[in-house]
Amino acid sequence: MRIFRAVAAVLLVTQAMPALADRDPYSGAPLPPATHEPASPITDHFYIRAAFYTPKYNTPVNAENDLGLAHRERQGVVDFMFRLRDRNKVRVGYFESKRSGNQVLANDIVFGNQTFPAGELAQTSFDLEQFNITYTYSFIRTNRFEVGSGLALYFLQLDVIGQVPAQGLRQEVTAATPFPALPLDLTWCLSRRWAATAQAAYLKVNTHNLSGSYLDTHADIQYRWVPNFVVGAGYASIRTDLTHRSGSFPGVVNMTIRGPQVFVRFSF
Repeated sequence: MRIFRAVAAVLLVTQAMPALADRDPYSGAPLPPATHEPASPITDHFYIRAAFYTPKYNTPVNAENDLGLAHRERQGVVDFMFRLRDRNKVRVGYFESKRSGNQVLANDIVFGNQTFPAGELAQTSFDLEQFNITYTYSFIRTNRFEVGSGLALYFLQLDVIGQVPAQGLRQEVTAATPFPALPLDLTWCLSRRWAATAQAAYLKVNTHNLSGSYLDTHADIQYRWVPNFVVGAGYASIRTDLTHRSGSFPGVVNMTIRGPQVFVRFSF
């Protein structure tokens, strides 16, 4: 009997708590009903986005045709966003590409400091990893529009291996470096369920041994199926136009990766 009385007391207190919480603690008067912002990319405090990406690759030395590397890939991309306060956001992204190919060379190919002769079978691998952290402050933020900028930090690693087994030739070119970029984030809530977003990060550099630019862009249209689940489609592009004046394999630092994406996004 005591147990039943204790359970009944807990239930009574639990039922009374919402009523007490809805009243002013000093006067006891009822509080006005709380207003909740509708779920949107502007009010999301966190999201994880998983995308299916089919990028197309282009390199100045035409590594896709000359070395047999795939022109297009099918792969997944993941990124996260954390909203620290109403106007402060941190976005984390990761992109990885691993390509390889075999091709009988139609012409001589200069690979690093070696020349691969025409008529020989060349084996090539081209691996790229990109990790980025972007902080933005929204200097414009309304119910429908958000515009922000801040600082992005990119970590880029490239590893290219080429070899001609019949001639005993092998060359590996590796580059790994962090670099900053200037980001810009745009959000436009078209309606209660539809929204458009765009992000870009840009770097321009000119030093005694390195010059050029780096541009990473993404734009999409998204539909909020339910408050915590979004589907969408977009287009992403990475354009690297960096030149080593000291001389290096140009395909390592000069390339374009671009293509469509479809994605799902979970947020709250």
